[in-house]
Amino acid sequence: MKRYLLSTLTLSLMAAFAPAGAADNAAPAATRLTSGIDMQYIDPSVRVQDDFFKYLNGKWLETAEIPADRSSWGTFIKLREDTTPQLRGIIEADQKAAHKVGTDQQKIGDLYASFMDEKTLEALGTRPLAGELQRIRTLKDKKGVPALVAHLSRIGVATPYGIGVAQDAKASTKYATYIRQGGLGMPDRDYYLKLDDKKMADIRAAYEKHVASILGLAGDKDAAARAKAIVAFETELAKVQWTRVELRDPNKSYNKMSVAELVALTPGYDWKAALAGAGVGNKADYVIVGQPSYLTGLNAVLERTDLATVKAYFEWQLLREYAPYLSKAFVDENFDFYGRTLTGATENRPRWKIGVSVVEGALGEALGREYVAQYFPPERKARMEELVKNVLAAYKESIDGLDWMSPETKKEAQAKLATFNPKIGYPSKWRDYTRLAIKKDDLVGNVQRAAIFAHERNVNKLGKPIDREEWGMTPQTVNAYYNSRMNEIVFPAAILQPPFFNAQADDAANYGAIGAVIGHEIGHGFDDKGSQSDGQGNLRNWWTDQDQARFKAKTDMLVKQYDAFEPVPGYHVNGALTLGENIGDNSGLAIAYKAYKISLHGQPAPVIDGLTGDQRFFMGFGQVWRSKMREAAQIQQVKTDPHSPGQFRANGTLRNQAAFYEAFGVKEGDKMYLKPEDRVTIW
Repeated sequence: MKRYLLSTLTLSLMAAFAPAGAADNAAPAATRLTSGIDMQYIDPSVRVQDDFFKYLNGKWLETAEIPADRSSWGTFIKLREDTTPQLRGIIEADQKAAHKVGTDQQKIGDLYASFMDEKTLEALGTRPLAGELQRIRTLKDKKGVPALVAHLSRIGVATPYGIGVAQDAKASTKYATYIRQGGLGMPDRDYYLKLDDKKMADIRAAYEKHVASILGLAGDKDAAARAKAIVAFETELAKVQWTRVELRDPNKSYNKMSVAELVALTPGYDWKAALAGAGVGNKADYVIVGQPSYLTGLNAVLERTDLATVKAYFEWQLLREYAPYLSKAFVDENFDFYGRTLTGATENRPRWKIGVSVVEGALGEALGREYVAQYFPPERKARMEELVKNVLAAYKESIDGLDWMSPETKKEAQAKLATFNPKIGYPSKWRDYTRLAIKKDDLVGNVQRAAIFAHERNVNKLGKPIDREEWGMTPQTVNAYYNSRMNEIVFPAAILQPPFFNAQADDAANYGAIGAVIGHEIGHGFDDKGSQSDGQGNLRNWWTDQDQARFKAKTDMLVKQYDAFEPVPGYHVNGALTLGENIGDNSGLAIAYKAYKISLHGQPAPVIDGLTGDQRFFMGFGQVWRSKMREAAQIQQVKTDPHSPGQFRANGTLRNQAAFYEAFGVKEGDKMYLKPEDRVTIW
């Protein structure tokens, strides 16, 4: 289920590298913790100084197979796969038990049951969408488009723009209405516009065929011609959309205007109807437009496009969104393009796994509440709090010691750091799903009601106090995030497991893994985007001009480094698109290393499995990025994802860490080597 989300929103040979006398520091066998390092995956045929990622993970890379229903495989996904059966157990227990109607458990069980009832879905065909299809097909003229967009957005359908509510980026104590570009059926504008790229051309041809197939399944007798017109329409939208790099600039994306100014931006388009239909019309004193030139361009595209094509486009987007909830023919055709063609997966996921995802999309916190009760020991949260405390202390110390930042800017940076709000494990206040009705025999209706529930919950924030207890991820999510408007770092329960966090492991690996994740998320508060906001979450320049120039010089070097990485021949990492995440990785690891040193309290680290503490620290970091990806998915990642591929998150980050060179004896001439003047050290 899609949501309009406003982002604001990871050995004997080694003993040779232990310094002389290190073995004397080894802890007694009776008290020694494990190293936390997966020694069995090390490939001794690869020099650690030439390719750390392949050395550490080489045997895994040679033997691990990407499951047929996956486009990639690695640490994050495996942990997710390990969590999914736990969630299934909770869901199926709720399904089997007799719960009172209206309880979260009843809703969880019945939503899952409605998805798993394939026999009923086969019999229904597209009948559950008959009313929505009729609404689109009876559109009399383009004056009705704003109201139609508003309605379709409410039920989770992708439309050319989205209207949502989030904190005002320049007045973070209140909510504001945002309007952002959208509406493409393929992952990025490049898929439509890169005419000299054969792979993109092949995907465009497959997409047009897919659109025709879906329309045909819905009974369209002229599906091929309408599909061609739809792809042409989306191509025109792509031409006027901003690139993903342009979208990263928070100031350029902040364009505050009155409703009258919005109307003047797109003459003839009924924004009053659009805002009223979205549920914000009477409450929106102003709007914040993300991409004004796109709205102007969209208006022109709509004016020159015939009504039949506009209606076909909306019909396609409706069917695209709801195909996974219809009969097997729709499910299979949807997977054939979005799974097989775009990502390279050869099989769809088992239906029960998709069913778990459906429940998470609609009732994520209700499911998460049960997950936490069963699978998140309180001691994990306590130890995590200590790790966060040490990493924040290391950032404080690091800022004071920066040689490139003036005292004036340091004071502002420290003020922001002091206001960071860590959230660990699960929300202090759980989401209330009372107003969401779920029926055991109405899958499409359930999906629609869940989308409407989420939409109304979002727009109803307008005019109310900021909810600082809200979470943007569920506790069972294997991830973490930083929210600039709240100035908060959030670590869901599910990521606090090995290899990210191992209660049986020595601190070195934990600081290299989850410590670097903590440092990464704090680092987002000081990356090229986050550094434009202050401790209260407001877009405000708190830098001196000289410090800003020095910071940009460092980040420009990082862009150049990552631009050189080429995971697929002809497809390079986009250093500008991935800059924020690359800053997070590089800064986070550097700060986690300092935090690890703080945790030792001046005592020498033990040697475990023949590895020094520093070696285990960097190996703990390197193994969390263990991953492999199908080519189609890798291309999609470099086109759309602000994160660099795993091997470059490991090697690219380590090459900038002076302590890494010392830990593994990396010298000039080694492939991991960068000259000191070429290394980027920011925080």
